Amino acid sequence: MSINQSGWRPEMTARSGETAATFTGNRALMLEEALIFEIGDTETTGVDFAEGDVAGSRLGDLGRKAPIGLPGLAEPEAVRHYTRLSRQNYAIDLGLFPLGSCTMKHNPRLNEKMARLPGFADVHPLQPVDTVQGALEVIHQLSHWLVTLTGMTSVAMSPKAGAHGELCGILAIKAALEARGEGHRKVILVPESAHGTNPATAAFAGFAVEDIPATADGRVDTAALIARLGPDVAGVMITNPNTCGLFERDLRTISDAVHDAGGYVYCDGANFNAIVGRVRPGDLGVDAMHINLHKTFSTPHGGGGPGSGPVVFSEALTPFAPLPFVERQGEQFVLVEEETAGEHHAGSFGRMVAFHGQMGMFTRALTYILSHGADGLKQVAEDAVLNANYVLRSLEGTLDAPFAGAGPCMHEAIFSDANLAEGFSTLDIAKGLIDEGFHPMTVYFPLVVHGAMLVEPTETESKAALDQFIGALRHVAERAKAGDAALKSAPHFAPRARLDETQAARKPVLVWKERPLAEAAE
Repeated sequence: MSINQSGWRPEMTARSGETAATFTGNRALMLEEALIFEIGDTETTGVDFAEGDVAGSRLGDLGRKAPIGLPGLAEPEAVRHYTRLSRQNYAIDLGLFPLGSCTMKHNPRLNEKMARLPGFADVHPLQPVDTVQGALEVIHQLSHWLVTLTGMTSVAMSPKAGAHGELCGILAIKAALEARGEGHRKVILVPESAHGTNPATAAFAGFAVEDIPATADGRVDTAALIARLGPDVAGVMITNPNTCGLFERDLRTISDAVHDAGGYVYCDGANFNAIVGRVRPGDLGVDAMHINLHKTFSTPHGGGGPGSGPVVFSEALTPFAPLPFVERQGEQFVLVEEETAGEHHAGSFGRMVAFHGQMGMFTRALTYILSHGADGLKQVAEDAVLNANYVLRSLEGTLDAPFAGAGPCMHEAIFSDANLAEGFSTLDIAKGLIDEGFHPMTVYFPLVVHGAMLVEPTETESKAALDQFIGALRHVAERAKAGDAALKSAPHFAPRARLDETQAARKPVLVWKERPLAEAAE
């Protein structure tokens, strides 16, 4: 099969002596993988069981009344199927994951080793407190370091993710307003440069959301925000560093103005990785901020289940934080629940979850903090910012960077499709990167930049790895600027060709159904 000078190949055709109908679709050692329903059938099983006496069912009317409909596979078939599928996934263990605003960093294996210790891996939330003192101490220690690193007063460990943490903070603000008889404050101000979940969270909590514009340099229009403050404003949700990859230099001024107007300041801490060890949000007047443990403290991104999004609170909001929380009483660690909250937590808005959080994430995050130390965490932020600026400056003259003149970026560099050839877009760049062996960056976000391309290299990547990525991105961008038609049908080397994204969004096929015999015969 020929590959032209642009690095692409034509649509696959049958090999010599084969018809297109019999061509397997395999590409070198990457085998074409059928659906599991197409490998096995529901009439057979890969395991033989001896006939046994079936006891009476205790399920009553809940018993299954129809075949389960799952295909039977032999062990080699099952192992090969899922192994081959895994090879079609991209992962941080394979290469750079440049997703802007997601902070996809390496998960140190030391963290995994600690999380798999039996005393942590096997802990159950319903165990008696005196049998889980070590686990509670881990939560207590991690709480201490999160409060210390942010300069706040307290922390709620129970939220399961960033958006869950946002809701936690907004509910605490709502409870604080109601406690002082100002439940009529129903407006939350959200800058254009904030994360997209911020307005959704405020609306979900029952607030009206009003946008605050950004200035030409990608930061909050401070004057416009202050001008909008009034007796109906409950607070502001601001992302710092913001989604344009820039530090909000006026946050202290904004916080003072919001407080003087009777409101509270919620900071989206998803980008804390860029400032950890360097800036304490509490010093900037923040009242509540969630921390994505996966973004800053290297826990898995979701971890195949609940993640963790602790929320730190100022002194003003601490009485309204959710339960439960871990407290040290003498030599014992206890869980403070509703019946033991007492006066020091009497204003709590309630609970976010049934229990106290995700133990596996806590263990990993504390391991990361202790293994880095104060100087190491500071270097994490410095290296993340250095890498992002290296990407930004290395691509000057190749891709349009709308905020390159606004000073150094923080954790991520943002580009646009402004200087591409007519008819070429950010999507073509993203698809072309796949052929170069890289997962695409975040595209079309934030909305304040047309055709946005958001790249966050994190501190994980070496200069050699960054140079390789920059070279690939530069090559694809030059093709888009030159109008290389082959780029419009990229990727050509991926397991699947480019999807019709409109059809995929509007008419997704989410359930496998056996094709009619006539159609299958065709």
